[in-house]
Amino acid sequence: MTDTQFDIAVIGGGPGGYVAAIRAAQLGLKPVVIERENLGGICLNWGCIPTKALLRAAELRHSIDEMADFGITVGEVKVDLAAVVKRSRKIAGRLSMGVKHLLKKNKVTVIAAEAKLGAAKDGLRQINLSNGDMVSAKHVIIATGARARTLPNIEADGKTILTYREAMVPETMPESLIIVGSGAIGSEFASFYHDMGVKVTLVEALDRILPVEDEDVSAFVQKSFEKRGITIMTGVKLQAVTSDANGVQASIEGQDKPLQASRMILAVGITGNTENLGLEATKIKVDRGHIVTDQWGATGEAGIYAIGDVTGPPWLAHKASHEGIICVEKITGQKDVHAIGAGAVPGCTYCRPQVASVGMTEAAAKQAGHDLKIGQFPFAGNGKAIALGDDGGFVKTIFDAKTGELLGAHMVGPEVTELIQGYAIARTLEATEAELMATWFMVLTEGLCSVITNKTLLTDTHCLNES
Repeated sequence: MTDTQFDIAVIGGGPGGYVAAIRAAQLGLKPVVIERENLGGICLNWGCIPTKALLRAAELRHSIDEMADFGITVGEVKVDLAAVVKRSRKIAGRLSMGVKHLLKKNKVTVIAAEAKLGAAKDGLRQINLSNGDMVSAKHVIIATGARARTLPNIEADGKTILTYREAMVPETMPESLIIVGSGAIGSEFASFYHDMGVKVTLVEALDRILPVEDEDVSAFVQKSFEKRGITIMTGVKLQAVTSDANGVQASIEGQDKPLQASRMILAVGITGNTENLGLEATKIKVDRGHIVTDQWGATGEAGIYAIGDVTGPPWLAHKASHEGIICVEKITGQKDVHAIGAGAVPGCTYCRPQVASVGMTEAAAKQAGHDLKIGQFPFAGNGKAIALGDDGGFVKTIFDAKTGELLGAHMVGPEVTELIQGYAIARTLEATEAELMATWFMVLTEGLCSVITNKTLLTDTHCLNES
């Protein structure tokens, strides 16, 4: 290694880390990325991207079952599981190489090693590497991401009791499956495995699935899952889990008979990778497994910042990337740098039906003291959804009744993960109900217009200046 001194050292090469390093290079700084495993992080290699590839295969499998409704006859369908998994891994590998190319193009130094913070001397922070080398930098950005959280009474063995990593590369499909946790990860796995012919039981400790989503959305997804044949158990407390050659057994509080299945997937959230970084020798605070920062990514230790999943929810790749840009631009003194506003980050869950949201839920808006104006429109009244053969779902908007501010938007149904961006832009631009009412929509005109105005349209309209 030739260079040992840098302007910015980024620990972690995930969607937050590599974007921060590239932005630093664009601004004329000399950055280094230190990554112990795979460029692209969990999202690209073991999370968002490969999961979407698996879900696409399941989606196509489901579509084939419905081809007769479209007048198309399909012969016997076979699923090559090995090929499905191989494609998923190939996509992840391709994108990881893309990240490597981007870093090289922007002349970002990449070091494959673990990093540990050392002493600060003469305005530089020393960073000790697992390969025996040492580098120093004026600024350090911690972007180490997060990993699957475990439960004290359940130990994942990677064979019968799985984390998301093992769940993404199955060698065979189990006959039955228990999924513990019904957040985005758990619900996506439930959807995928069920469409692949597995008997799925989804277990949630809280009183509803997808607990961070709006209650109406959660209820709709649960009803849809149950209609498909997925068993859902909410308000469940696991007492003990054991596994043997016959599968896994889960003892539930208040029930005499344990749940039994071939395998179990743990999807109970994630915790930040804060260990072995040398944080104990700094003023950096860690709260419930996550590094505490201000709105710019600054920690309690001068010159050290943190971004992405290691700083806590929402655990989303696009949030991490945005934080990386904000952090670097703040460090370099760029003008008009805007921190991420509360409720500005859209979230998507790619189960079937898809879920997308931005801003406050109805319950959160009420708790915050807002007087609400709520609109809701079903996809059953939307021509595009009907033509797709998938008209289950709805759009729900939440406005402040006094100011017209868009407080939140929640969608469930076909391709809503592509549609939510309109509402995200509207919130960023501080668009009001009146301004959205005056907007022309090319697709889903009837649905979007009527949810905004809280009216049910009986005839086709462009929704121009409707009041």
